[in-house]
Amino acid sequence: MSIYDNVAFGLRLHRLCKKGRETDACVQHYLEVAGLWDEVKGRLHQPAVGLSIGQQQRLCLARGLAVEPEVLLGDEPTSALDPISAQHIEKRLLELKQQYTIVLVSHILRQAKRLADYIIFIYLGEVIECGPAKEVSNIPGMKRTRAYLEGQFLSQQ
Repeated sequence: MSIYDNVAFGLRLHRLCKKGRETDACVQHYLEVAGLWDEVKGRLHQPAVGLSIGQQQRLCLARGLAVEPEVLLGDEPTSALDPISAQHIEKRLLELKQQYTIVLVSHILRQAKRLADYIIFIYLGEVIECGPAKEVSNIPGMKRTRAYLEGQFLSQQ
């Protein structure tokens, strides 16, 4: 699909914007929110596969936001990105968390500390510890959490 159609698809499917100029304005708005508009405004009808990986990730964000969700779910949203592209996504997520509930899965501890208000540490499918991010990441109460934060892996006990 084109860059435009990636964002417009959900709008059309859920009838959130009327056709024509209203859809155009909605597509522009969500591309701006995702921090992508200035980079793609001259090539909206070109295939999205021509975008860089970081741009594609921000396009996914725009496409998700366009359907006006209550919660954003992100599974390793920066895992395949270079540091600059990852920084773009993190910046957007920090802005968006003022308006949305955001649930992220991340194996990047520094990222979790930067972005999270609340952390749930899951180890081998079991919830080990949860609580405010500063508390869990700085003063963990559980032995396995402490070990993980120190780069060690303990067997289930």
